[in-house]
Amino acid sequence: MMKRQFLSISILLFSIIPVAQAQNPDVPSVQSANKSYIQMLDEPNQWVDSVFHHMKKRHKIAQLFFVRAHTNLGKAYEDSVGMVIKKEKIGGLVFFQGGPGRQAILTNKYQALAKTPLLIASDGEWGLGMRLDSTISYPYQMALGAIQNTDLIYQMGLQVAKDFKRIGMQMNFGPDVDINNNPKNPIINYRSFGENKYNVASKAAAYVRGMQDGGLLVSIKHFPGHGDTDVDSHYDLPQLNFSRARLDSLEMYPFRELIKDGATGVMVAHMNIPSLDKTPNLPSTLSKPIVTGILKEQLGFKGLVISDAMEMKGVVKNFKEGTADVMGVIAGNDILELSENSRRAVKLVRKAVREEKISMARIDSSVKKILMAKYWAGLSKKDTVDEFNVQAGVNRLESKILLQQLADASMTLLNGSGAIKALSPEQHTMIISIGSIATTTFQEELRKFYKNSDLLNLPANADINMINRLIGNFASTDQVIIGIHDSRARPGNGMPLSNDVKSFISNMSFKNAVFALFANPYNLATIPGIEKSKALVVAYQKEDFMQKAAASVFKNQLAPTGKLPVSVNPFFKYGDGINTTVVNTL
Repeated sequence: MMKRQFLSISILLFSIIPVAQAQNPDVPSVQSANKSYIQMLDEPNQWVDSVFHHMKKRHKIAQLFFVRAHTNLGKAYEDSVGMVIKKEKIGGLVFFQGGPGRQAILTNKYQALAKTPLLIASDGEWGLGMRLDSTISYPYQMALGAIQNTDLIYQMGLQVAKDFKRIGMQMNFGPDVDINNNPKNPIINYRSFGENKYNVASKAAAYVRGMQDGGLLVSIKHFPGHGDTDVDSHYDLPQLNFSRARLDSLEMYPFRELIKDGATGVMVAHMNIPSLDKTPNLPSTLSKPIVTGILKEQLGFKGLVISDAMEMKGVVKNFKEGTADVMGVIAGNDILELSENSRRAVKLVRKAVREEKISMARIDSSVKKILMAKYWAGLSKKDTVDEFNVQAGVNRLESKILLQQLADASMTLLNGSGAIKALSPEQHTMIISIGSIATTTFQEELRKFYKNSDLLNLPANADINMINRLIGNFASTDQVIIGIHDSRARPGNGMPLSNDVKSFISNMSFKNAVFALFANPYNLATIPGIEKSKALVVAYQKEDFMQKAAASVFKNQLAPTGKLPVSVNPFFKYGDGINTTVVNTL
């Protein structure tokens, strides 16, 4: 044990730029040498070589496997992950639900158990809040797709990088660069920047540059494009029956552009694509013609190739008992995340090497890329995450200000602007929130401005009797502002509104009401008549920052500049959005 510790210390002393990343997220990582991760792959590296040459074959193979970690499943689960780290010597972790403070503490424990530093990742498409409590969730990518100022998205990338690094993570499995050209997509949808390939590539590039400039590795996903599917690969294997020409020109476009721009990682989807690989029921993750042939050779991608979760039904449904893990390595993936059984997977890959189904050269190339990623991210010198004031560290004032700026910039005005400009703070105003039984932030913000106002809340499932009973008291109202709120955890399609509520919305659209939709814009297609409304602001999701932004529009204090990132129906199309000027400055 003493020898092993001495050797480990010796290796670290030989590192070229031993930077402490975990403690201070404002300290640049090794990439401060003005070289990207992709550029560094072509250069010799003493730390990478030293660590690599002291690895046994099974430990090299284990570097390709990243396992699931949580801080909300109890000590027994946490300890079991620790045992995997210690015994199997895996390459990294993927953190899921929990809290930032708990994760910082657990990360220190796990890194202390690892002979080779762990590369720690998470799915943070909209920031830490995608997985962790008490952290910031930035707008979903659908809302970001509406924003015209890409610098705001770049700044978001910098803040997300700072958050990740503050709790000891080096890689974000994001952003999603799928083109959501299927409104019924059950798994991508609001996670996409939209339906237009140029808009998706532009917004994704800004986000990626921000994260990478902040010292964070990224993984654009889900190659070669998951946007036009109607099957969730968590539960089954989607099939894409498109021609190679169509996939080249549309689905792969953002990947091609972001690879040129220096994206550090690409995540491969579990989809069956006959035009790219005719093998029946074969997921793209396990396809060598797709992973190696197209992504690595034809598109020239040199960075980290990451599989989508190997526990998903889309891959293990037809390839059981570890077969998928071996095929994933053969296909060319560098990192296989969330194998059903990493210990079994390592044994099976070792067996495949002995049987010459996989060469050690193939394994070694992935190991060196993973080690270089660890070096680039600052892991060449082990350090500990500062366990004090973690929650404050990931809830910075600058992040909260940016969050509101992003929400403000996403506001998308459809139909006319005159009706909003005509709203008077002196007149009697009815402010209705549909879909919430409690007073909403939208109502509270508007009440501060429209002093002579009444608030009304209408449940999403209200029937005609309830509507008449509640609305009947406000027959003499001068002006009506209505917010339509999707109260579900995620803003998907199928917002649950009763037919009577939809009829009420339609009737009010023909009168003098103006509307704000706090929901996925695709839901507009299910509300007949709303296209006749005097004004309609799309605010994309239910969160308070969106409600405050929309209220500012209706107070004539914020000029909406967003453009619809998807086409909903003939009335609401991609690129729609009316720019206005601010009337009230107070």
